[in-house]
Amino acid sequence: MKQIDMSNIKEASEPTRLPAGAYICTICNVEDFPDREYLKVTYDIAQGDYRGYYKSLRDEHPDWSWVGSYVKSYKQKALPMLKRFCSAVSKSNNGFVFDGGAVNSDEKTLIGKSVGIVLREEEYYRNDGEKSTKLTVFKEFPIDKLNEQKVPDVKRLEDPALGTPSAVGDGFMDIPFDSNNGMAFS
Repeated sequence: MKQIDMSNIKEASEPTRLPAGAYICTICNVEDFPDREYLKVTYDIAQGDYRGYYKSLRDEHPDWSWVGSYVKSYKQKALPMLKRFCSAVSKSNNGFVFDGGAVNSDEKTLIGKSVGIVLREEEYYRNDGEKSTKLTVFKEFPIDKLNEQKVPDVKRLEDPALGTPSAVGDGFMDIPFDSNNGMAFS
């Protein structure tokens, strides 16, 4: 190994993982991708023990531009979810309206606004093939409804052996149907 002067290097701290939950957040940036019909919304935790959580991660890892961001599609089939987002932001910021059209469609006016966000855990496969979990935005809500929010259970990957999600469910599973003989039992 080559010689390195580490006298001015700050030692990495033990990372604190943000738990799934309902948070009051601030919208830090919004970027429009009109060719793909979506907004990339970058947010951060605005209150409590985790205030500034994503900013700290982005400062420590400048190439992690995806941290604390998600996509809000404005394709036709996604408009009900976009409307929920618009309503939550408008209700969270007295006198502010963002409706995507009639009154205000300038996405940059969202920067600095507050909104409630429910983050849930979701399973995924890492690049090395191992199963892990990450936080994803489940929904937005008006900040005065913080205490009414329920955090959903972990969204599990499907278990290929069962053909159903691996989370505890209702105890039933789909059984293949054979059109000639009815149900196919082995």
